[in-house]
Amino acid sequence: DSLKENAEEKVSNDMFKTANRKFPIQPPTTKEAYYYRSIFEEMFPSNEAVLTVEAGPSIACSSPVAFRWSKEFEKMDDPSGRAVGVHNQAVKPV
Repeated sequence: DSLKENAEEKVSNDMFKTANRKFPIQPPTTKEAYYYRSIFEEMFPSNEAVLTVEAGPSIACSSPVAFRWSKEFEKMDDPSGRAVGVHNQAVKPV
């Protein structure tokens, strides 16, 4: 949760509104994703690098394919790991 809170502080609403312009390839869909993407692009500043990372919903860093495994997974877009029951602050099953 502290990463989400940090992203809320670091990524303003105005910054997030222009995400499609700043990141035209696979634009982030949340402030948390925007924050991660900004860090990534500082280290790997090329379109080719961006294309090596699969974009889309994620459950604990899985690929978007995992969402097709179960109807329950479709409701659990959370790359942090809280969707996995062994996480200390796991979310409750939906």
